Amino acid sequence: MDVKFQDTQANTTKELNSSKQSSHSNASETLSVAEAVVKILEEMGVQYAFGVSGGAIAPVWAALHQSSIQVLHFRHEAGAAFAAIEAHFASDRPVVVFTTTGPGITNALTGLLAARWEGAKVIFVSASTSAPQRGRWACQETSTYTMPSAGIFTSGQIFHYATTLESSDELPEVYRRLVLRLGQPGGFVAHISIPTNIQTSSLKTSLPRLTLSHGVVTADEETIAKSVQLLSEGPFAIWVGFGARGAAKEIRQLAERTGAAVMCSPRGKGIFSENHPQFVGVTGFGGHESVLRYMQEQRPCHILVLGTRLGEFTSFWNPVMIPRRGFLHVDIDPEVPGTAYPSSETFAVHSDVRLFVKRLLRYFPEGLSLSTARSLPRPVHNIVHSSTTDRVLPNILMNVIQQVIVEGSDALVMAEGGNSFAWAINLLQFAKPGRFRVSTGFSSMGHTVTGVVGAALARKGKAVAIVGDGSMLMLSEVNTAVKYQIPAVWIVLNDGRYNMCEQGMASVGFQGADTRIPQVDFVKIVQGMGSDGVRVEREYDIQAALKKAITATGPFVLDVVIDPTQIAPTQSRNQSLISQGATNY
Repeated sequence: MDVKFQDTQANTTKELNSSKQSSHSNASETLSVAEAVVKILEEMGVQYAFGVSGGAIAPVWAALHQSSIQVLHFRHEAGAAFAAIEAHFASDRPVVVFTTTGPGITNALTGLLAARWEGAKVIFVSASTSAPQRGRWACQETSTYTMPSAGIFTSGQIFHYATTLESSDELPEVYRRLVLRLGQPGGFVAHISIPTNIQTSSLKTSLPRLTLSHGVVTADEETIAKSVQLLSEGPFAIWVGFGARGAAKEIRQLAERTGAAVMCSPRGKGIFSENHPQFVGVTGFGGHESVLRYMQEQRPCHILVLGTRLGEFTSFWNPVMIPRRGFLHVDIDPEVPGTAYPSSETFAVHSDVRLFVKRLLRYFPEGLSLSTARSLPRPVHNIVHSSTTDRVLPNILMNVIQQVIVEGSDALVMAEGGNSFAWAINLLQFAKPGRFRVSTGFSSMGHTVTGVVGAALARKGKAVAIVGDGSMLMLSEVNTAVKYQIPAVWIVLNDGRYNMCEQGMASVGFQGADTRIPQVDFVKIVQGMGSDGVRVEREYDIQAALKKAITATGPFVLDVVIDPTQIAPTQSRNQSLISQGATNY
């Protein structure tokens, strides 16, 4: 069976080439449904399957082990799902998550919802109870008698496509739908539930040979001409999001040819070099005051928004971010433009970002500048506050991470939800795309402490997770990394509390909330699992410890005891909460 994706332009339809259908398997070869499903996954380009085993999924699990797909057995299903998200972004291939019935499925749901929010391509394969046993209190029964069907086993807000495979005859249609959706731009999260008895049943139908064209959405000439007209009305700015990660070269060319100021979302760090003189800063959570200063002092006519939803953590819906004559918003999801600022004028463009900017460049030749030469505000990164304790200052730690990890290696840097990603977003600077990952949408604790394992595996190199002690205690997959000798690095900001919560509660006027954690020695824990690690309690030990971590061949944990009194750059989030009514003032 061949699965062929061909890049075509504009509104190319995606068609099943029925004239090229043929049998998937030899007549002499009898496959079980489990084996056929795994063969389909192989030929869709799947390289990794992450999950937790169980009796009900045993046939599929066994078939995975007999395939070319690398199977990793995790310690928790949510950890497997988070790792799958990051493995997808590191490899640009779909990744499989597998679980058994009941709690295996529900445990995975948080990570699978995060996959939907992040725009990853993840295929979830789970087991369900065989028909003769349904309604009879089977162990971990998974059926309409015991679990809600809507949303978990049907397409909806969690899964773009979900079905229960009740017969091998349904497999060709399931296969067609999977390949069709995987060939489209953007994320795709699917759930294929297979009753245990169906997994071991024989395949009774042949699977077709599919040749699919991969349509790429791009704007028509009229839309391009209108965009050029709008951007030519005066100075404009470019707001870069994660959805523009494939267009870094083109965005830089457009900025330099037009003199446009450039800002980015937290997830968009590094797509446009943060060292570039036209970069004014990161917006939203953990962002830079320089962006607001630019908008107040040099408010542009238009802002060209590329691949970001402008959601709360990107914009906080701040009216200061509205340009004088409105937004020009480009996204592959036609429902995105205009959502964040519904009262502001928005020219919506439904297009792949790279193709749009590439076509836009034809109208802005080299040497042309629509903006008069001016000095743009720049982010400030090196402010050091005095410490009231002898513990490590978070901003000093970030400065050394910048030197040793960001500038001294090619490692991927990831930051966990909480103060960890506030410090990282605000203080770390990236000059290239693909060096930084953060989840600011679903923003689940546990995403990065487990996702780093999938990222390091798929990129076949170092991935570094900056995490809090609360997340590290919640859902770490260090033991999984030890088993497979994955070179993941955890830098734990150990302050003995959920500090974003503690600082945030004080900021919005609530006192006395219990946020403290008995301080943990993570080095002792991870050494007990077979990982190496170093505990850092003084600032002059940071550099040597980071160098040891980045050169380690296996998993490594850096346990940094930080000063909890330092206020993280989360003020914009706290102000947003106050504006929404979460305040005691």
